[in-house]
Amino acid sequence: MKIGIGIDTGGTYTDAVAYDFETETLLAKGKALTTRENLATGIGQALDMLPAELIRDALLVSLSTTLATNAVLEDKGGRAKMLLFGLADEHILRFKAENYGLRTDSVRGVDTHGSADGLIVDEPDWDAVLAEHGAWLADADTLSAAELYAIYNGAPCEKRVKKLSEERFGLPFTSASELTSEVNVLVRAATALLNARLSPIVREFVEAAITDFSARQCGAPVMVVRSDGSLMSSDLSTAKPVETILSGPAASVLAGKYFSEDADYVIIDMGGTTTDVSVVRGGKPVTAEGGIQLGGWQTAVKGVFVDPFALGGDSAVRLSDGKLQLFPRRATPICVAARRWPEIKTQLAELLDKKHINRYPLHEFFYLVREPAKQKIYDRNEMKLLDVLRKGPCMLANLDEAAGIDIYHFDSERLEAEGVVMRCGLTPTDFMHIKGDFAEYDREASELAAKYLLTSMRRRDTPEEIRALADEVYGLVEGRLYENLLRILLTQQYPRFKSGIDEQTEFLIREAWAKRDAEKPDGALFRYTLGTDVTLVGVGAPTHIFLPAVAKALGTKCVLPEHAEVANALGSLKADINVVTRVEISQRIAGGAPYYIVHSPSGSRRFDDLNAAQTEAQTASEQAAIQEARSRGAEGPLNVNTYMQRHNVVSSWGTNVELGLAAVSEVAMHLG
Repeated sequence: MKIGIGIDTGGTYTDAVAYDFETETLLAKGKALTTRENLATGIGQALDMLPAELIRDALLVSLSTTLATNAVLEDKGGRAKMLLFGLADEHILRFKAENYGLRTDSVRGVDTHGSADGLIVDEPDWDAVLAEHGAWLADADTLSAAELYAIYNGAPCEKRVKKLSEERFGLPFTSASELTSEVNVLVRAATALLNARLSPIVREFVEAAITDFSARQCGAPVMVVRSDGSLMSSDLSTAKPVETILSGPAASVLAGKYFSEDADYVIIDMGGTTTDVSVVRGGKPVTAEGGIQLGGWQTAVKGVFVDPFALGGDSAVRLSDGKLQLFPRRATPICVAARRWPEIKTQLAELLDKKHINRYPLHEFFYLVREPAKQKIYDRNEMKLLDVLRKGPCMLANLDEAAGIDIYHFDSERLEAEGVVMRCGLTPTDFMHIKGDFAEYDREASELAAKYLLTSMRRRDTPEEIRALADEVYGLVEGRLYENLLRILLTQQYPRFKSGIDEQTEFLIREAWAKRDAEKPDGALFRYTLGTDVTLVGVGAPTHIFLPAVAKALGTKCVLPEHAEVANALGSLKADINVVTRVEISQRIAGGAPYYIVHSPSGSRRFDDLNAAQTEAQTASEQAAIQEARSRGAEGPLNVNTYMQRHNVVSSWGTNVELGLAAVSEVAMHLG
């Protein structure tokens, strides 16, 4: 057999599959909790459910993950900082850059005066740069840089500051020009800064996987699924983690071909943290226009169209202004936490007896995920919390007594955003246990927390009220799923909605869900009916619970296939290596005669003859494609397809300028 091992690590679960490429048969599968404090533990537990000989004899290991996706949507990641060369205007940085995800506290501009055609290169006084920004840069986990005309001049400032920073600070460094040839400098900068933020998250994941496979005597190459559904080597993934921001969703698109024979279908992948929706039309996945936009970031990363939104089995369920609501950030379910820390149930029972009602979720717990890399940057209350959590989880209600922290004046956002501290709270997973749809963990703990929530709502905590509360939570999840599916379908059907659904349409969507089962009242002029004929394919562990009601409301069918709970791990083994590179040619006029500039990765070069410029561009593009394919893990002979392409040239500010020309090279290699 020609065996592949697929791994998918999400925010809640880690899945593993063994697959025979020759017979296209799933041989074995396993599922375990993702262990945030040590990812290798969860990966190892999932692998332990597969026969050891299949792992040992595997020819390929392929990884997919939603860890980067979740981090972007939850605004988590390492403390990253950036120097932006050639763009020192504070007004632009303050008011324009933030539209791309670039925050002013993470970016500083450095003035340079190179030319737009790349032929004149200017570098700053480096001693002055380090004197001004050195202390600020040192207070970071990772660093990055972007340069205004890097695509045209070979990025000399990025290369120089990378060398200086690595020598002085010893921190991981991202150069924007090494990630993308996108002309718009703010898109390039956002891509690089996000790459730096995600670096510790993806590195930890890849290193954990390699450790587990090495311990099982598996010497197969380890590959990672990129956002476009292709593969790259594990080494490259740690250098370019931003390429994995839609890794898990891309794997689910690849798995969809395994599950559905329809030409048109929508894939709904609900995990613990997010629900990822992708669209297949005419048997081909819809691709994202331009670069991926996610969580406020505008990136140059190419990928399949995936619309991820914060909804999952572990979405926090809390009160807001006395009303039950789903919150976007993930919480560890109470039932899961109680399995690990049984004392949680005792503390919940004591809180119930006190009948202490508060606008804060006093029933939630903090626990320590990992020790922070730099403790000196935290304030006194944050350090107090870390000290008490080293002894075990602490309920919000007990923070004052246990740590001397006044909850009314304490902000845990920084510790949570950096993944140092995690909350345990009520989630849809808890209510699945209460309703009996899931029975893996501690139902009693979920019921105790639900009783406290009912008390906070000034409702009785009877079994009937608990079941009614669970039904309300199910309704919130289904309603959120329904609203987002209609938003995505409308956006696909009508381009004018790409900038957002207007308030009137949002109102109609909400009303359609609210009145889905109601008879049309006498005298009504309008029937709230919105739907689709497109098949809904549900993958991910909790999807089978919530998708049928949504499909019914939309008037369409849903498919809940076998092995759907390990779809992403299976999809990761359907990916190949695919590389596309471009080298731009720009035209200029001097003395009434045209000349041409080839903008290759090594810098810009002027030509008076167009044919000579094209030859140079094709050679540079082919070399870049081969180099990129090798870095992604391609071995053996490579076939490179190179051609010239005309397109619109855009300026560094994203404005169309003129018709341009580029040499494009493509490399494809099948691994399975």
